[in-house]
Amino acid sequence: MRDELESVVREAAVCAPAIINNFPASMQYLDRNTPDPDAPGGFRQRTGRIIISGGDVLTDPVRERVLYPALEAIRDKYRDQGGVKVVVQTTGDLLTDKILDELLSRDVWSVSAAGIDDYHVGMEGDKKAALAAHLKKLFESAGMISVADRDERRDWERGGPPVYSLFGATDDAWIGKIWPRGRAWRNNLSKATMKDNFCNAWSGGLGFLEHGYNGSEVSIDPNGNVYPCCLKTTRPLGNLTEEPLLDILDSLAGHPVFEAINAGKPERMGLTMDWSVGQFLDACHTTTPDGSDYSNICIGCDAFFKNHLEGVLADLHKLRLKKRLSLIPARQSS
Repeated sequence: MRDELESVVREAAVCAPAIINNFPASMQYLDRNTPDPDAPGGFRQRTGRIIISGGDVLTDPVRERVLYPALEAIRDKYRDQGGVKVVVQTTGDLLTDKILDELLSRDVWSVSAAGIDDYHVGMEGDKKAALAAHLKKLFESAGMISVADRDERRDWERGGPPVYSLFGATDDAWIGKIWPRGRAWRNNLSKATMKDNFCNAWSGGLGFLEHGYNGSEVSIDPNGNVYPCCLKTTRPLGNLTEEPLLDILDSLAGHPVFEAINAGKPERMGLTMDWSVGQFLDACHTTTPDGSDYSNICIGCDAFFKNHLEGVLADLHKLRLKKRLSLIPARQSS
């Protein structure tokens, strides 16, 4: 187990600088919810966010060898480009006064304790209330304020104190019925049905291609793999240790498969590849590890990515590589 952790940390430490280098040059975007006829592009400009989550990125040695250097690199990259709002997400139980000070000193804008729920070991029942009270005191002693208490109408671009949030996986908040992924899948925790379209929501694929505007979001693994949603498709769209994020997204724009995900309608992703909506929906049925019947849109997406997109993604990668090579000036001989 220790050797496995060391291998993951070493890979992440090596990959992080290349990943950050291939982030967009600016994290400014246009907010289509706030039209402004006097602003370039017709909408108010906002500052985007980078959310760093785990596992738990506060785990030692991840914190010292990966997280802190990454925070410093992100800060330096965007310091003169309008800045960026960095959110560090943790289960909460590892956070101390010292670690919080170290995060804030590296310009972390928000800390989210996302493990306040019955699904995290040790947080069952009243235990999560005790942790929430402890964290609230910790955050506010550091001068932070709750996201829930902050005036949403205020222009956040003008600054103000850093913020914190406390939340967890519940039936009425965040990931609701629980994604059919990872430990939740292995432990048969997902209550999602065919009515629950995770793609058509925050953290899903909705709007992921529309970079430069509000709502565009992707998920990036520590090894650089890019996905259109936090749930993660069964194949990555590209890898940021090899190429810029915007090159990857721009190569997918206009492609019917990825536009369907972008629209929050994954059931339509195969229409131009001889996969009808009916066939997609048929592929949404499976059994859980305990043998129970289970149906959800994500299962159909998994099947389509596995069976139909390997070649498509490989061809798109080759086209991007060819385009980058064409931009390299030929070496002049004397």
